[in-house]
Amino acid sequence: MSANRPAAVVVLAAGEGTRMKSRTPKVLHEVCGRSLVGHVVSAARELEPRQLVVVVGHARAEVEGHLSAAYDGVRTAYQATQLGTGHAVRVALQELGGTPDGTVVVVCGDTPLLSGETLNALAATHAADGNAVTVLTAEVPDATGYGRIVREGAHGAVTAIVEHKDASDAQRAIREINSGVFAFDGQLLADALGKIRTDNSQGEEYLTDVLGILREAGHRVGASVAADHREILGINNRVQLAEARRLLNQRLLERAMLAGVTVVDPASVFIDVSVTFEQDAVVHPGTQLLGATHLAEGAEVGPNTRLKDTAVGAGARVDNTVADGAEIGAGANIGPYAYLRPGTRLGAKSKAGAYVEMKNATIGEGTKVPHLSYVGDATIGEYTNIGAASVFVNYDGERKHHTTIGSHCRTGSDNMFVAPVTVGDGAYTAAGSVITKDVPAGSLAVARGQQRNIEGWVARKRPGSAAAQAASAAVPGAGDES
Repeated sequence: MSANRPAAVVVLAAGEGTRMKSRTPKVLHEVCGRSLVGHVVSAARELEPRQLVVVVGHARAEVEGHLSAAYDGVRTAYQATQLGTGHAVRVALQELGGTPDGTVVVVCGDTPLLSGETLNALAATHAADGNAVTVLTAEVPDATGYGRIVREGAHGAVTAIVEHKDASDAQRAIREINSGVFAFDGQLLADALGKIRTDNSQGEEYLTDVLGILREAGHRVGASVAADHREILGINNRVQLAEARRLLNQRLLERAMLAGVTVVDPASVFIDVSVTFEQDAVVHPGTQLLGATHLAEGAEVGPNTRLKDTAVGAGARVDNTVADGAEIGAGANIGPYAYLRPGTRLGAKSKAGAYVEMKNATIGEGTKVPHLSYVGDATIGEYTNIGAASVFVNYDGERKHHTTIGSHCRTGSDNMFVAPVTVGDGAYTAAGSVITKDVPAGSLAVARGQQRNIEGWVARKRPGSAAAQAASAAVPGAGDES
């Protein structure tokens, strides 16, 4: 449990975000597999607050639905009209029942790079210095658009935060900015919120005015400077969204590499926050790892591969493959150009080769589907070989049906298995067969028409053609019309 556990964390997520130019609420846009507000909630949870409330407003139903589906124990407070950050916090405190006893941390819902480590440092500074309020600040190369931190001297106490629109030229030259993240004494915060005025360029209740109110009342106002200014980057448009994705992706890849994963070309690899690895996994260029994907020890993935919610077993090789919701066993060999759809489970040392598509299929240990085949709604036993250009015909136009093929079977090329059908252990099927009936164990199934050769057909039907000339050259007289 966090040593500086706050009474509450308030996440401000009520704004419309018009600069995103999107029907999707700003805080629901995703970065590395998690919504903007989801990143903030996840970081806040590392503080282990007694209560966590998200202030919602624009697209309330969508945001509340997302939060309730993804995060247990998160409350929401509705800000019907967006009257400023101070008003939003008042709405949150009302939802929490009034005046929290302890520290209240306030964060913005559009800062996906903010880490739990930085929030814990803020809470620790707040407690150690005995501040009424502690603001998270950062030194940035370009402070345009941010509220400036005004101090007593270069590193003195914080005297005010001046919004960019209200700042003087001298104040706009300041590079230390307000991140929008604060730690407050809960009781002092509740009292100060009732004293905020709206005589500013926006006519809103600025939460930052609380600092001046508390300072004038003789309370201590401090600051905690973020180690990396990029953590406090807020997202207001698609350009900033892409930059946040790049930075977070870099952070995730560095973490994976330091844990023993080889990423051959980090610039061309993209992963989600929920992806996990074991040591000695290898990721080749042009690879995307999404959702709950896991690479076990020694697994090798890529190049040009996209895996979502897919588990790759130890030592497996996945090349130029798209997989969604699949399980790939240890030592399996997948691709190139394979497509594994949801419900596919490949056993250890199995193979799904070039241009193979699988869906809702269980493939046993050592079984091979080498190339040019579709396996859908099927169970295949161990150490079976499926011939090239095979199709598991699973759909009758209304319902899906299941095919079962046993262990140690050898099925011929260009086979059609018309479900529901079962091929017993150790059975063979001839090339070009359409299997519509069950095949007993150890049997050979031949399901094709009798071959019939019509001699002289080319000479009669295609006289003078290149084929007729070639036939005559191979067998004198074969290409001549009789």
